[in-house]
Amino acid sequence: MGAGAGSGRGQLFLRSLLFLLLAGPPARHPARGQLRYAVPEELEHGAFVANLGEDLGLDVSTLSARRFRIVSRAGARQHLEVNLENGILFVNERIDREEVCEAGGTCLLHLQLLVESPLELYRVEVEVLDINDHAPTFPWQEYVLEVAESAVLGARFPLESAQDPDVGTNSVHTYRLSPNAFFSLEVHTRSDASKFAELVLERALDREQQRVHRVLLTALDGGVPERSGTAHILVTVLDANDNVPAFDQPSYGVSLPEDAPAGTLVIQLNATDLDEGPNGEIEYSFSGHAPPRVRELFHVEPRSGQVLLKGRLDYERASLHELYVQAKDRGPSAVAVHCRVLVHLLDVNDNAPEVTLTSVSTPVLEDAPPGTVIAVISVLDRDSGDNGRVSCEVGPNVPFELRSSFRNYYTLVTTQALDREVVPEYNVSITARDMGSPALLTRSTLTIPVSDVNDNAPRFLQPSYSVYVMENNAPGASICSVSALDPDCQQNAYLSYSIADGHIHGMPVGTYVSINSDSGHMYALRSLDYEQIRSFQIQVQAQDAGFPPLSANVTVHIFVLDQNDNAPVIVSPLPRNGSVATELVPRSARPGYLVGTVSAVDADAGLNSRLSYQLLQATDFTLFSVAPDTGELRTLRSFLEQDASRQQLVVQVRDGGQPALSATVSLLLSVVETMPQTLSDFSEFSLPPEVSSSSPLTLYLLVSLGSISFTFLLAILILTAIRCRGERRSRQGDSCSPPRCHCCPGSRPSSDGLKTSNLTAQPPAGTTAATCLDVPAGGPPGYCYKVCLGPESAQSDFMFLKPCSPPRNNEKDPGKRARPEQHLQGSKEAKQPNTDWLPPSTQRPALKRYQTQPWGNRGSRWKG
Repeated sequence: MGAGAGSGRGQLFLRSLLFLLLAGPPARHPARGQLRYAVPEELEHGAFVANLGEDLGLDVSTLSARRFRIVSRAGARQHLEVNLENGILFVNERIDREEVCEAGGTCLLHLQLLVESPLELYRVEVEVLDINDHAPTFPWQEYVLEVAESAVLGARFPLESAQDPDVGTNSVHTYRLSPNAFFSLEVHTRSDASKFAELVLERALDREQQRVHRVLLTALDGGVPERSGTAHILVTVLDANDNVPAFDQPSYGVSLPEDAPAGTLVIQLNATDLDEGPNGEIEYSFSGHAPPRVRELFHVEPRSGQVLLKGRLDYERASLHELYVQAKDRGPSAVAVHCRVLVHLLDVNDNAPEVTLTSVSTPVLEDAPPGTVIAVISVLDRDSGDNGRVSCEVGPNVPFELRSSFRNYYTLVTTQALDREVVPEYNVSITARDMGSPALLTRSTLTIPVSDVNDNAPRFLQPSYSVYVMENNAPGASICSVSALDPDCQQNAYLSYSIADGHIHGMPVGTYVSINSDSGHMYALRSLDYEQIRSFQIQVQAQDAGFPPLSANVTVHIFVLDQNDNAPVIVSPLPRNGSVATELVPRSARPGYLVGTVSAVDADAGLNSRLSYQLLQATDFTLFSVAPDTGELRTLRSFLEQDASRQQLVVQVRDGGQPALSATVSLLLSVVETMPQTLSDFSEFSLPPEVSSSSPLTLYLLVSLGSISFTFLLAILILTAIRCRGERRSRQGDSCSPPRCHCCPGSRPSSDGLKTSNLTAQPPAGTTAATCLDVPAGGPPGYCYKVCLGPESAQSDFMFLKPCSPPRNNEKDPGKRARPEQHLQGSKEAKQPNTDWLPPSTQRPALKRYQTQPWGNRGSRWKG
């Protein structure tokens, strides 16, 4: 080795530092919109390369948050790294230019810098500058060169070239030969600027004087500091082999496809030697300085001179191989001659494009605007020319497209608005195809999920709901269920149900129904009554949990179904004073005679309020019948002498519900010879048509009102009777005024009471407003009562009683006061009617019956 070959690793840093001082700081070259720096090789870890944050105009404080990083292929060594605290690009691991770039020329590191939020891509090229870290070396430390003593002056003997992995001025620059008297050195330059040396004979050799000559060959590079390598050349003087082989041409060129199989003939070399015998037999071989890579790929046949392919070629690794082949005869003092073979590789499209997802921003919001960057995609094809030109495209029918930002770099962006409810996830097929023939392609599938946005309001399954609830339901029972759907997902699809505020018959709707906020089940909070409320409607709202929340409303119509929970109510006839209703029937009634009508109402509806009447009990079932639909009570046949004069009937009113409810009314029918034109004890109530269809409350009000009126009238009668008794006691005598009272104070009432009385008195002449009848009282002697009937007494249920008063003191004829006997006689005689007063035509038959029938048997017709 030379003097520089023994340098240790300890001096490497000093040499690198010296290089930096001489070359200045790393260069920054803007080229085609990208940054370019230069850095020497063999720098230690942490060495400064460039301030990327400043050069790119980025805010250093946001580099970490924006995930500023260098994007590299999987498995590639990361020679450089970025400090996110200050944005400085530094050496991450030692860079050996000879290892990174096997071929000569410019050695570049291509960096792709990625920063997010927003997504930006930068390209940086870092040129690795060669330093003189390798000394020239020879294949062997000592060469044996056999030279015939007959060699002429000026003969040239090619020497093995030294190899230096460095490039440029750091490679082999020149050769030197140690001083001697026989040889000189000439240095030549090849087409690729490499140097080689030839030994030139300057003085005739004489084997007999000196058989061996030793010279020192030194190879020097052009680096700073200069490095060198040496080899000892042992020149052996031989007897004369006067001719040396000669190639047809000093240099050959051949083209070979990179996919050529092993054993392919690369070139057929031919060298000739004018000598004969062994001195003319030529052997071919690689020269001593052929690199190992060439020996791995190629093989030279020693006898034929054929250069054959031995290994597998790769255009992407090296497109040119330089072979040095020597030819030497087999004679003594053989001299080797050399030729150069340049093997140019032809690129074959044997590398499919490589697709790398540099950065992926998924999932993507469905409301992302068109042009949103989803991913950064890098495409690499190791072939060259058209074989390395790549086009990239996405599959059809997807809302995405590729946009080229740099060469072989694409951004995947959206082209239209997305809708997760239509397509929740996209499988985007990315196809990279080169321009070779045949073209090679690579497909890569990128799954892009779409993130949900609350853009859909809930939707009920029905536009409205109709619910039918039987009345008298149990409080808390479920009555129905509403359901809504939301095409969104996760919390945007979580629905809660509620009832909108409102009132039902003045009460908050929340007192009637409630709803389960999660399931939508609705519950009745109270027992419903069809007779109070027949239908109502509520608004149900479904709201999702998104932000902002969306909601929808639906109307729920609730119809209360009637249940047979109300029994019929008898409204006519009604018993009075706690006794059964009575009726008078003339014995002369013919079959079909209308005795009366039983009227009833039912608060229910439909079939539950459909009433039917039937005769439940009767003294004689052959005598009366009840119409099942109208309740009319009629006679079935004529009365016979043996028929009882008092007929007791029980009429049942039944509704059409299931089970049926019923009510009964007891009737007491008295069979009389003649009928008075007065009302019975259970006259019909004239009900308006709407009463039968109204609620029972109306009936209760009517009954209450009648009871209050009856009580009030009864009190007036009692007060009038008390007053009459007081006045009678204050009078002297027990007589009554004949004109005003037809009862004798001394007469005793019969045990039959009213039954034995005969009301034959006619209204006095001149009276127009009332008909006064003397009625014997059942009280003590001297009392009598006057029944005053108005003109409408035939249709009235009330009788006004007035006490009998004695004649006033100022009467003109007190002597005409009747004696008791006369009063008694007058009571037995029928009074003549006063011709000055005639009753209306409608009351004359009734009045006639009153005059001819006993009191106990008189009664008015009862109409239903």
